[in-house]
Amino acid sequence: MRTALIGYGLGGAAFHAPFLSTTPGLALTAVVTSNPERRAEVASRYPSAELIASADEVWRRADEFDLVVVTTPNRLHAAHARAALEHGLNAVVDKPFAPSALEARGLAELAASRGLLLAPFHNRRWDGDFRTVARLVGEGALGRVHRFESRFERWRPEVKEGWKESGDPADLGSIVFDLGTHLVDQAVALFGRPTSVYAEVRTLRAGARAHDDAFLALTHPSGTVSHLWASALAASLGPRFRVLGDRSAYVKHGMDPQEEALKAGEVPGGPGWGEDPEEQWGVLGTEPVRTSPGAYQDFYAAVAAGRAPVPVVDAVTGLEVVEAAFASARTGGVVPLD
Repeated sequence: MRTALIGYGLGGAAFHAPFLSTTPGLALTAVVTSNPERRAEVASRYPSAELIASADEVWRRADEFDLVVVTTPNRLHAAHARAALEHGLNAVVDKPFAPSALEARGLAELAASRGLLLAPFHNRRWDGDFRTVARLVGEGALGRVHRFESRFERWRPEVKEGWKESGDPADLGSIVFDLGTHLVDQAVALFGRPTSVYAEVRTLRAGARAHDDAFLALTHPSGTVSHLWASALAASLGPRFRVLGDRSAYVKHGMDPQEEALKAGEVPGGPGWGEDPEEQWGVLGTEPVRTSPGAYQDFYAAVAAGRAPVPVVDAVTGLEVVEAAFASARTGGVVPLD
């Protein structure tokens, strides 16, 4: 699949280009960026990829591509995805998939009507620690899970300039749209669409304009409750996962190693890829459990095979939860999902 990667910030450079260039069945044909430093990096690292200055050129030359990967600033995700589909191109879209559930449904309907693949890029389903949780839950090692706790916490007390810190709602800079969408997607993947949402969403850091701290509580049809934390102001990091069942519990600290490996320029998928060091393994009851290897490469392997690795309906559900979370934070109440 001849692929145009639209955007080459952290997402394009670390999470997409390395897989597009190494996955059998995919070709990194072009990269869209106008930034001189990023263009130089692409030319050095991916010399066979054409450099294109604007997404408009991709649409004009749509017959030269099969797949578009959208990893532009959040406010452009839906517009670029729609343009790709309207020009007959399959699309992978970074999170947040769209600014609203309504727009997400519209993209899904357009893709279905054109017979095109549309894949939300929720790569965190292939984190090794999450794969371990999913395996333990599926095997019944925890018994009936009554509480699922999940955190993406950071200590970043200084505000950095950029669209992710923007207070303009159209920029979708809230931490709920950033880290929160991953947390919600993982909970939905494990326990299904919630029946209700409660949330606390705040802006804590001096000078911050975007939300930088959030807590979401989701109640699932089985009665399982997901407690989700995302914060840029956590001076003491909690466990990445704490999963409580009526038979046992699983507790895991630390982050999946794939992101840091990709930032360091490592080629994905080789020997030892995604392996957690033993000292980072989680504990089931009192026994250490080897972390399943992280496998971001499996996302693009599915795309190359013509399958959407994450159903679009799950991205729609995730955005319904985000909208309910903002409503809950405004009112202080629990918001039911229809």
